[in-house]
Amino acid sequence: MGLLLNNISKFVDGKMHLQDVNLELQAGERYVLLGRTLAGKTSLLRIMAGLDRPTSGQVMVDGLDVTGVSVRKRSVAMVYQQFINYPSLTVYNNIASPLKVAGRSKDEIDRRVRRLASVLHIEGLLDRLPAELSGGQQQRTAIARALVKESHLLLLDEPLVNLDYKLREELRDELLQLFEKRESIVVYTTTEPIEALMLG
Repeated sequence: MGLLLNNISKFVDGKMHLQDVNLELQAGERYVLLGRTLAGKTSLLRIMAGLDRPTSGQVMVDGLDVTGVSVRKRSVAMVYQQFINYPSLTVYNNIASPLKVAGRSKDEIDRRVRRLASVLHIEGLLDRLPAELSGGQQQRTAIARALVKESHLLLLDEPLVNLDYKLREELRDELLQLFEKRESIVVYTTTEPIEALMLG
């Protein structure tokens, strides 16, 4: 899969969020967007995902214009700064939810959920609810839910920013290993130059 952003601009209430952004991203590659807070990183990810439309410009996937195509019709997964999990679902069902929506078999769901839970060291937490987890465990759950989809485009919007330093270091190393095994386009945003160097 190839993703092309062609002269992307985004204005909100007359204020410029992005102007004339041109990027070409290829499958199996990892990209890091480094910028200060409010630099437009999240705005760009949301346009890549199909959550927002640019004011002008085109989003192309394998030569097809998908600028107005909904995120639901794209092969995309996204992890946010906040720990976004379904509070009434167990860790297992949080991770499994995208596969259930996609109509995967029970066996496939179970295999993929347990494999990712093991990789992210949350296999002992699968029966717990998000409220019973630490911040790091909640973010691992959110990351597992995004990764389990095996989407063509994986977007991570400062996913480690709310974790303490030790946890950030630990998860960063694990993410690097996970990214190396994926054939998708991975885009990771950060405000930290050292993190950008390590992940890029």
